[in-house]
This record gives sequence, C-alpha cells and structure tokens, in this order.
Amino acid sequence: MGIKYDEDKKYYVVTYSRRHPLTKEPRSLRRQGIKTKYEAERVHKELIIKLADKFNEAVHPYWPEVVKKFLVHFANRGIANNTLINYKSSLEAHTFPKWEGARINEITTSNIRDFIIEDLSNFSEAHRKSMLKFIRAVFRYAVEEDIIQRDPTPKLKFKTGEKIKKVLKENEVKIFLKEAKEKKHEWFPIWALACFTGMRNGELYALKWERVDLKKRMMVVSSSWTKENGYKETKSGDDRVVEIAKSLMPIMQELYNKRTDEFVLPRINEWTTGCQAYVLKDFLKELKLPLIRFHDLRATWATIMLSKGIEPIKIMSMGGWKDLKTMQIYVRKSGIHIQGITDSLNFF
Repeated sequence: MGIKYDEDKKYYVVTYSRRHPLTKEPRSLRRQGIKTKYEAERVHKELIIKLADKFNEAVHPYWPEVVKKFLVHFANRGIANNTLINYKSSLEAHTFPKWEGARINEITTSNIRDFIIEDLSNFSEAHRKSMLKFIRAVFRYAVEEDIIQRDPTPKLKFKTGEKIKKVLKENEVKIFLKEAKEKKHEWFPIWALACFTGMRNGELYALKWERVDLKKRMMVVSSSWTKENGYKETKSGDDRVVEIAKSLMPIMQELYNKRTDEFVLPRINEWTTGCQAYVLKDFLKELKLPLIRFHDLRATWATIMLSKGIEPIKIMSMGGWKDLKTMQIYVRKSGIHIQGITDSLNFF
C-alpha cells in the first residue's frame, strides 16, 4: 500500500501508481499533509478510483467529446456546410442534455431506443429517423477509431409516409404571376422562372447568362448555391438542359436587355440571406392564395406538367429528378394515375 509516514514532517504521504491498460505507460497520483492513518487510507482509495477514471476517460471519452471529434472528422471529409450544421445543431440540442455525463461505452442499445421513441415522441417520424441516423454516424466513427468495439445503435422502423406536397393549381399560378407582374414586384422574374422551369432555389440563384441560349430556348443547369456552402454542383451532381417556354421568353429577353452582371436573375438581399420563403408567403397571403414554400413552386411545376399529359420521364429529365419514387408523389398529386378509370361506370 502506498502510505508512508514522514517522521520529520509528522504527516502521511499517499501515492498510487498504475500502468495504462492500453499504452502501458505508468501514471501516478500523490497526496501529502494527511494527519491520520484513517484519513490516509481513505485518500488512497480515492486515488485508486481517480486514476481508474483518468484511464477510462482516455479510452472511453464522454459523449459530447466524441461528437465534437466526429464533427471535425465529418468536416474533413468534405461534407457540405449545411449538412454539417444540421448534424451539429441536432446532436447538440437533443443528445447533449441527455448524455452529457455519459461515457460513450456506457450508452446502450436500449438507451438509444428509449431516447428515440420516448424522449423524441413529440417530434415527427422523419425527424426521429434523422436523429437515429446522426447518432449512428457518431457511433460508427467511434468504432472506426477503436474507441468502442461495436455500434449499439438499434434498427428501428419509422412510418414516415410519402406526404403529398402543397402546390398551387394552374389558375392560382396565373393569378399569382399576373398580380406580381402588375405590382412590379422585384421577385416577379424569380417566381416566373421557378414556375416555368421547376428549377430549385439554389439553381435559379446560380444561373448565369453563359449557360443560356435564347435562340434555342435552352438553359443548362450546372451549378447551385446556398448561403452555407456558396456555389457548388447541382444536387444530383449532373448538368441538365431546361427548355425555356415560349411565354417565358419575353421575361428572359427583358432580363437580358437589362443585365448588369453575369447572373440571369437579380441579386435581392432577402434572397441572399435565405428569406425567399417568407417573401413568397407574405405575397400569397396578400392575394389570399394557399401558403406554400418557395421549394413548393417546383412541385407546382411538376404537378401541372403531369396534369397536362407530359410524360413523367421527360419531367424527371428537365426537373433533375433521378428517383422515380419521388416522381410518383407528384403523379399522385396530379391525379393522372387515376384519370379515366371511372369512364366506364354508369349505374343509371
């Protein structure tokens, strides 16, 4: 036992030494100035526990520490900033209060299951599914770094469903664009291109004149933009060709004649700061039209095109969808999958 009495100084000196279980490096803790043997024995026990905790902390750090290291690792892999921000904010907001004092090896499968099912019960199925994905990513990183031996994340099923997105009907789009044009709303050309092309918000922002051929009525969508990531490739990673509708040509020609830089659409401050949804909803509210998000203009374009009998494969090509499953959502919204099935019914 590392307890010695110093005759000259008239107090006990307590030491405890042990080798690290993995690195085998020796570590020691020492306390002195202890008056009684009873107190010295108590301190010795405390040193044993404290050194064990230090070793455990090095081998199995606390959950927040692993999350922070994971986020650095995640960023170094070239992950988009908005994705990184989503992981960071979600993990910190939801898991830190729950597991702030838990070492990563102490978090069990049942802990994670209870957290997702019970603690996040007030959140949507889609949000809980995302949280499980974020947590799994951290544990897989910990396994790769030999911090833990296995990933305890459970497999859970979520009833996320395929919600049909909110859209404007064709007559509502006509009212919307007519009013925006007559009021000379600064967002009119942006909304017009969104409704006529189905392009994503970031693709519209990044569109340059060098990618537009007014004679052929064609545009090449090759890049996108977000305030978090700046300019980058499109969501699918591929370039695609978009046809300019004949009724859109006068707007495009006017934009070209008034151009002041390389971009097709005006640089509006609310757009640059990501407030496009708020501006759109305010205007729709003023017109007493359904309140939709800016991104829903894309769904509006797709459903109207489908309702006009345009082949889904062509709409997928121009809209930049690769997943037929996603397109089926718009097919159901447009109703073309059931058109004509009651034509033969006649009970009278």
